[in-house]
Amino acid sequence: MKNQIVLDSKSIERALNRVAHEILESVPDHFPLGFVGIHTRGIPLAYRLQSLCAKFEPGRPVLPVGKLDITFHRDDLSKSLPLPKETEIPFDISDQMIILVDDVLFTGRTISAALNALVDLGRPKTTRLAVLVDRGHRELPIRADYVGKNLPTSLDQSVKVKLLETDGTEDEVQLL
Repeated sequence: MKNQIVLDSKSIERALNRVAHEILESVPDHFPLGFVGIHTRGIPLAYRLQSLCAKFEPGRPVLPVGKLDITFHRDDLSKSLPLPKETEIPFDISDQMIILVDDVLFTGRTISAALNALVDLGRPKTTRLAVLVDRGHRELPIRADYVGKNLPTSLDQSVKVKLLETDGTEDEVQLL
């Protein structure tokens, strides 16, 4: 079966522009925005959203981007022992507005692990979720606040996100 490109680089750019505007419209002006990307592809997406928000509203306070590793918070850790990655959040998340960023929302288990990892680091005032693609099939009661593209899929399909920063290729989202 052939891979189908469902988002090319221009479509991803448009989706991220829209999500950045939605974030700015929904967050009060005086709140600093704190973006935290989930390893691996959530991190470059968080940087892009932070940059777009700063571009669209130059006076708004924006915190540095944080990087979140969820390895030891996963509920399937016993199946494999992945190498942990670095968690680096260069600001205190307590009482901050955190925009948690990931590439694909599927079952909700990654986001659940990310929320648990965040709580270990502090207590944000509020946490919102931004994803590039929501493909459905939730196993947990989790939903994204900001979605680049809703992509209905079957369980035997998978979604592959490629980003210049992580894959060295042109940005695209494929349905496999």
